[in-house]
Order: sequence, then C-alpha cells, then structure tokens
Amino acid sequence: MKPAPFLSAAFAILSLAACAPQADTPQPARPVAVDYLLVDKSDRTLWVYAGGEVVRTYTGLQFGDAMFGHKQFEGDERTPEGRYTIDTRNPNSSYHLSLRVSYPNADDRAFAEMQGMDPGGDIFLHGQPNGMPAGRMPGDWTDGCIAFTNAEIEELYALVADGTVIDIRQ
Repeated sequence: MKPAPFLSAAFAILSLAACAPQADTPQPARPVAVDYLLVDKSDRTLWVYAGGEVVRTYTGLQFGDAMFGHKQFEGDERTPEGRYTIDTRNPNSSYHLSLRVSYPNADDRAFAEMQGMDPGGDIFLHGQPNGMPAGRMPGDWTDGCIAFTNAEIEELYALVADGTVIDIRQ
C-alpha cells in the first residue's frame, strides 16, 4: 500500500526541519578554563579567574579556628597565606570532596625547621563533613583548611585543574 502523497510531503518537510539548526535549543555550558584562584581571608571570599576575568565568586568561607596570620606549624589551626598551587584532588575525602593546596612550600619548611617545628600540611579546599545531614558547620572549624558548602566544592572540583595557582591573603 502506497502512502498518501500529502503524508510523504509532510514527512519530507518534517525530516528537513529536524535537520535545521534550532535557535531556541539551549547549548550545554562550556567548561571554564580556570587559571587562578584568589582567597581573601578577611573578606571570606574566593574569586575564580579564567583568562583574567572573574568567572565565579564564593563568599562565607570557613577557616581554621585561628583564622588570622600565616600557618607556620602543625596544629596552629591557621590557614596558610601566600602563593601555592592546587596539587591534587581527593574524591574520597572525609569532607565531601577536596582539592589540596601545595602547603608547605620550601620557605614554609625552612622557617619551621629553624624553629625546630613541623610545618604541618594537608591543607585543602573542601566541603562539609561527610554524614552531615545538610547545611554547614557553624563558625570557623577547620584545622587550617578552607571549607565551602558541598554544592560549592562540587563546582570547584569540576572547574579547577591540578596545577592551578592559588593566592591566599589576609
């Protein structure tokens, strides 16, 4: 049985329309090539840069119990200040997801050694503790890390590559 001529014509028109570009179809967001992170501890803000432009801003960051001053020794509960890099990621973190900061650098190790102390380490950008039902821990509670909401760290984890420069300032 042969299809009716108007059905053949309608099918041809619909087929061509399906191939035409759709102006109203949303395109998926392109990944942002993040090249720099800037943390201001006093403002509790992280700015994410790509190509010299701020592409994301996160506020309300949480730090160590001793927020002010540069981390010098293991257990001082301070967040480092200075230029570092994101050097690895941990999808199995105890704090949702985490990105490790390259603290201590050579200067940090030398200073601590001159004082006969351990500079500490394992400083991360991370989410909230696993098992927490929702929300965020109150106040500054890390041992020198920088804490975000879980949604924020998920976005950062996806955007920030290992080797990205991070400057942390007071």
